Amino acid sequence: MNRACVLLVDDEPDILHLLELTLQQMDLETVSATTLNEARDLLTSHHCDFCLTDMRLPDGDGIDLVRYIQENSPHIPTAMITAHGNVDIAVDAMKAGAFDFVSKPVNLKDLRKLVTHALKLAGNNEGRNRKSPPKIIGDSRITEQLRQTIVKLARSQAPVQITGESGTGKELVARSIHWQSARRDGPFIPVNCGAIPAELIESEFFGHRKGSFTGASANKEGLFKAADGGTLFLDEIADLPLTMQVKLLRAIQEKAIRPIGEEAEISVDVRIISATHRDLDAMVKAGEFRQDLFYRIHVIGLTVPPLRQRREDIPLLVNHFLQRLEQTSGNPLPRLSDSALAALEAYRFPGNIRELENILERAIALAGGEDIQPEDMLLPECSIEPAVTEIQPLRQAGTSPDPELDNQNLETYLEDLEKEAIIEALEKTRWNKTEAAKLLGISFRAIRYRLKKLGID
Repeated sequence: MNRACVLLVDDEPDILHLLELTLQQMDLETVSATTLNEARDLLTSHHCDFCLTDMRLPDGDGIDLVRYIQENSPHIPTAMITAHGNVDIAVDAMKAGAFDFVSKPVNLKDLRKLVTHALKLAGNNEGRNRKSPPKIIGDSRITEQLRQTIVKLARSQAPVQITGESGTGKELVARSIHWQSARRDGPFIPVNCGAIPAELIESEFFGHRKGSFTGASANKEGLFKAADGGTLFLDEIADLPLTMQVKLLRAIQEKAIRPIGEEAEISVDVRIISATHRDLDAMVKAGEFRQDLFYRIHVIGLTVPPLRQRREDIPLLVNHFLQRLEQTSGNPLPRLSDSALAALEAYRFPGNIRELENILERAIALAGGEDIQPEDMLLPECSIEPAVTEIQPLRQAGTSPDPELDNQNLETYLEDLEKEAIIEALEKTRWNKTEAAKLLGISFRAIRYRLKKLGID
């Protein structure tokens, strides 16, 4: 059987020799280059399964090589060797497509772990977790784009920040990234940051030693240690207290934790995927979320679209949920009538996919015949018609009459409608811009732009 081949790129002979010896002890073949041009030639003449490159090279830098491999051989994972503490360059490398990074002086134990993960990704699917893969249901263009993005993110070790409205399936996306990654055989540990009491959160994350505080009757390993070798999914990360944000930042930077009551730190090998439905950028500006932590968890951002932007997927999602409910009950269940499906396709789904599942469960319980009818789903009347813009529900529910179109061009007419809806949202939220943006279904940045554009003080 052919051995895996690693391309090493560094212009320091001593470091290059150390890397060669370390990888050869792992029964790997190595080829070495000292410049970018040599590396490009070797990529053409050899079959390489992984590339490890220094940042500084005589004829360029390692990020140039990362981009070259991304364009010409995207199947080859590439890792960067950076100077100790140079986090910004490491982040730039991962944004350019690097699989991961290792800092000088190179810790050989960490290097072996990195290479092992990379070769799992570069190789075939041997050893793949035998559980069924997470399924992103839908055949719309926007859903297919989401699946393609997940594949790209799975080829990296970089932290991912997932944003999206409640109920859009952020945890499902995180599980899909994990399952397609080199960490797929490791654990996937999800945690809701908002569900842990503030006084217990450090113990839950990092663990504790017996007797370290009142009630610590046994050792506890903590979530970071439980996720060692896999992925830690921090849902609703915006709910973390500021004091815990500092400790989380250190754990991510140092790749080590210190359990409560323990004197020494413990190394952990964890990929962080986080999620929130809140506007972290606005929270950073308001001093509610640390900027340095934001930059560390937001190396790569991914937005999960709301269901109203992928209405074409609703029939497939309905079939998926009905089949699952039927399997759970063990009995045949009623189907949706054409009019019921049409009502769902016209509904705005403020609760997204989670709300769709709840609606179907309720409709099955209320359906009196063989088919589910619109009245069985109890959909709010104000949200039945398809929305042309994000502000239509407020217009439908508001008390002010629409502006007259007479003697107005279309642009002015639409601006008046938009202004009316924004003012109504601001009045409902006592002029809290963040809450008004949520009510309108737009970002904080978008409402600031619209306020300025429309001259609303």
